Amino acid sequence: MINNNHKKYVPIAILLLINLFIWSYHLSGKVTDIMKVHFLDVGQGDSILIEAPNGKQVLIDGGRDASVLNELGQIMGFFDRSIDIVIATHPDADHITGLPLVLDRYRVNTFIDSVAESDSLPYSALQKEVKEQGIDYYVGFRGMVITLDDKAGVYIHVLYPYDDEFRFTDTNDLSIITKLVYGDTSFMLTGDAPKIVETMLTATDGEYLKSSVLKAGHHGSNTSSGSRFVEIVNPSYAAISAGLDNSYGHPHPEVLEVFAEQGVEVLSTADRGTIEFRSNGVDVWVK
Repeated sequence: MINNNHKKYVPIAILLLINLFIWSYHLSGKVTDIMKVHFLDVGQGDSILIEAPNGKQVLIDGGRDASVLNELGQIMGFFDRSIDIVIATHPDADHITGLPLVLDRYRVNTFIDSVAESDSLPYSALQKEVKEQGIDYYVGFRGMVITLDDKAGVYIHVLYPYDDEFRFTDTNDLSIITKLVYGDTSFMLTGDAPKIVETMLTATDGEYLKSSVLKAGHHGSNTSSGSRFVEIVNPSYAAISAGLDNSYGHPHPEVLEVFAEQGVEVLSTADRGTIEFRSNGVDVWVK
């Protein structure tokens, strides 16, 4: 039973507890030496959430529906309602349909778009949302470097498309390809880039492509993840974003064979749900 003389202090005590909880949430785990990379379970689509050691967050793609909101809510928590940067690798529906919903729910500072365009409804909705929210807008080209954590040395290097690469008309051929780097560890994130683009990169970048983790292009389709490219990247892990029992048969057996021959451990969202990698700048492991 609460003494009447103390009833007036109850609301104040509750407010103090709520504030303490909020501050504890924001302070805990935000400044560490750990980078987290989540390959989100958004069904047959792509979505990747990166969190640098200083807490800065980048979302690459948003899947084909509202599933991305549920995944982000579980990882980021109730009070975190901002994402620093959103990148759309290319305008295919299975990569961008969820992004307008993300931009509506979360405060986003910067949006990086593909040079590829589309007349689809999801693409139009995304462009409209970016404009209405007044988000800083850029087009991603080779050479762009995005610093996420200057102190820890975490950055994203855009490797493709080249700024003069306009001969391709297929949106997959113009997927933004990035290398996420933290110390001695790195992630090669390829969107839906096909083998012809992989071949171009092996010719121009060679050993620089070497990465701890490779996101298998095009959901593990045999149009991507060529043997020579995988050999050059030389990953310990391959992450595949694909829906369970999807109608495309992803990942294709030929791709799994390439990874098996080169001793790469394959992890798929179809089998495991959301996959969380962690890095301390020296080692990469799966939570």
